[in-house]
Amino acid sequence: MDCAAHAAKVRLMGFDIDGVMTDGHLYFGPEGDFCKAFFSRDGLGLKMLAKSGVKLAIITGRDSPIVTRRAANLGIGLVLQGIEDKRAAMASLLARENLAFDQCGYMGDDLIDLPLLRVCGFSATVPDGHALVRQNVCYVARAPAGAGAVREVCEFILRAQGSWERVMAPYLT
Repeated sequence: MDCAAHAAKVRLMGFDIDGVMTDGHLYFGPEGDFCKAFFSRDGLGLKMLAKSGVKLAIITGRDSPIVTRRAANLGIGLVLQGIEDKRAAMASLLARENLAFDQCGYMGDDLIDLPLLRVCGFSATVPDGHALVRQNVCYVARAPAGAGAVREVCEFILRAQGSWERVMAPYLT
C-alpha cells in the first residue's frame, strides 16, 4: 500500500511539538521561563484537517503551558504532555476513540517518536528528522519543522482522503 492509501485511512492524526510544530529550539529566559514559536500556516492546516473530520492530537515529551494554550487556540482537545511512551499514549487514545492503529497517523522527528511511528497506519517526519525516523516513516515533508511541514502533511492527508476541494471551497468563493 502506498503512502496516500495509508493517509486516506487516517481518522486521528497526532503531532509532536518540538522539532515538528516548532523548529525545535527552546528559548530560555533568565527566570527559567521559555518560549516556542509556532507557524500560523501550520495552524490553518490543522484547522482544515479537523474540519474534514480527522481528530487531532498532540503527544509530546515536554510539559508546557505554551502547548496547552496553542492547542486551545487551534481547538485540539486531545493533548498529552510529558509523555515518554508515546506508543502507549496513542494506544490509550485510540481505545477511547474506538479506533485502531491503522486508522491513525503521527508526525514526529526523533527517536522517542519511533516506536509510535512504526505502528501507525500513516507516519510522517520533517526533513531534518533523525535518520532512523526518516527511514521508518511513510512521508518526509519537504518544508522545515515549524515552518510549513505540518501544513504540508495536513494537505497531503486532505488530498489523499478526497477532502481537499470541499475544505478549500470556502476560501475560493
